[in-house]
Amino acid sequence: MAFIKQLYDKNYIEYSSYAIKERAIPHLDDGLKPVQRRILHTLHELDDERFHKVANVVGQCMKYHPHGDASIFSALIVLANKEVAIDRQGNFGNIYTGDMASAARYIECRLSPMAREVIFDPKVTEYVESYDGRNKEPVVLPVRIPLLLSQGAEGIAPTMTTKIMPHNLIELLKAQVGYMRDESFAVFPDFPTGGMVDVSNYEDGNGKILVRAKLDTSDEKRIVVTEIPYGTTTEALISSIEDAARKNKVKVAAIQDFTAESVEIEIKLPRGIYAADVVDSLYAFTDCEMSISVALLVIDGDMPRIMTVTEVLEHNVDRLVDILKAQLRVEEGEIEDRIHARTLEQIFIEQRIYQRIEEQKTQEGVVQAVFDGLKEHHKEIKREITREDVDTLLRIPIRRISLYDIERAKKDMRDLKSRLKQIRHDLKEIVPFTISYLERLIEKNREDFVRRTEITSFEQVDVREAAKRDQKLCYDKATGYLGHQVVGTNIAEVSLYDRILVIRKDGTYSMVDAPEKLFIGKGMLHCGFPDKEQVFNVVFRDKKGAIKIKRCKVGGLILNRAYALVPDGATLLKFTLDNEATVELEYKPAARLRVLEEQFPISEYPIQGAKASGVQLSKKDVKSIRMA
Repeated sequence: MAFIKQLYDKNYIEYSSYAIKERAIPHLDDGLKPVQRRILHTLHELDDERFHKVANVVGQCMKYHPHGDASIFSALIVLANKEVAIDRQGNFGNIYTGDMASAARYIECRLSPMAREVIFDPKVTEYVESYDGRNKEPVVLPVRIPLLLSQGAEGIAPTMTTKIMPHNLIELLKAQVGYMRDESFAVFPDFPTGGMVDVSNYEDGNGKILVRAKLDTSDEKRIVVTEIPYGTTTEALISSIEDAARKNKVKVAAIQDFTAESVEIEIKLPRGIYAADVVDSLYAFTDCEMSISVALLVIDGDMPRIMTVTEVLEHNVDRLVDILKAQLRVEEGEIEDRIHARTLEQIFIEQRIYQRIEEQKTQEGVVQAVFDGLKEHHKEIKREITREDVDTLLRIPIRRISLYDIERAKKDMRDLKSRLKQIRHDLKEIVPFTISYLERLIEKNREDFVRRTEITSFEQVDVREAAKRDQKLCYDKATGYLGHQVVGTNIAEVSLYDRILVIRKDGTYSMVDAPEKLFIGKGMLHCGFPDKEQVFNVVFRDKKGAIKIKRCKVGGLILNRAYALVPDGATLLKFTLDNEATVELEYKPAARLRVLEEQFPISEYPIQGAKASGVQLSKKDVKSIRMA
């Protein structure tokens, strides 16, 4: 068994690590899960700016992702519906209604213009072999925008989960600019479904948020839901309203769903009920208001790590700077190569070095003649001449030599040197260059990423306060049943969330939820709402036969637990809530007993604790007791 446990532990750890790193949790550097990265890499390989059948994209992606077409298809639909990296054509489902996408063979997609601009650059991307060694795939993509925070992410792995809210891309880019300028910044979630969000308990990417639907109450006899909370659908929202209506928590006459390109759920109200009366109930008892717990968990390097939005943005800026530096250095090297090649070409043609090869009889002689000719102009050449450089010159066609434009060549050389100077300046001033890059992105995409969710603050509706007391609580003296489904004496108007204090004939009492039908017993002494200031007055005979009075308040009751107003073995004789009442005792005749009746005002006795044993009224033999 010890061997089996070790084997189990080892395999579970391997599985957990794989699920965390390779399936469920996004990477900090590019904000993507492996399947998302492979989908985008596949689209980049296929990209010709035209739409591709999703079925074809899924099939091509299986070269990199070994977990089947279903997982690729579902991930592609989710990624496309985030409307950042992928353009869609066809039915990709509906984020409002929850309708499924059409089959992969009927719908098409391609990379968005933004994705082409800010997600890919093979020249600065590290590649590794795919799972079968036949292809190369990126370790992470050189993403130049905060894609993780813009798109959001959800994932569940053994022992951990991530739930990252989507944010507004323009606000994120502005926050990055603020960070680079040492300015304070704060960003909050922005959802594709719109609605309202309360971020009072949002702890910079962790904690929780409250989200609400937007309700149009301009017509007092109907309510129209125009935007739904993030994380639900119109179908689920309608189902929650219908469920609340069946339980009499919300008064609704009819619900109609007209949702298409935008949300429109019409709630018609019954006679005598107005929109203002129902709004709080909708937020309290339905999915019109939801609480979402968030956790910003990512893969940082090779380890899972809980981070904040601020930390992720700062990392994104640092990585953006590194990527832009790498791109500038790659371009710098390419331009240096081009300047070197153009310089050699210019000397080769303008100085007519090509004429020297006419007298050569061997290939080596030809090469050496070119070498010797170029060395005469070594001051103009900035790097060592290689055999590859000479071979390139020798491949220039005669027609191109004869049509060589010296002035145009000089202009091209000036342009290249000017660009090289600018690149080297940008490398020295990388912070202003990065800020300028971000500002161009903001200006270019400002109209495409408008905030949809209203940030506000709202108090969470207390369901007890929102519930209407519209049910009659009745007591049937003949059967001893209490409840709002009982026919009998009307006790009070209650809601489903009210709690009731009940005192039985034997002096036991308990606090219960307002019942549909509950057996209390005949002769119920009291039924009402719990009140810690209410004084209960009882007269009882203890187990030794003494007549006592007790006045007490009750509080701190546990639901459905039975308590006793009188001590064990005592018999309850009288009960009243009237603090001005008087207890009248009639005594049995006895020798030398002149007073046969005596009155005791209740108010003259102290209020004690619920467990007190009471105060004896008289030591005489009592014949009868009256309460006046």
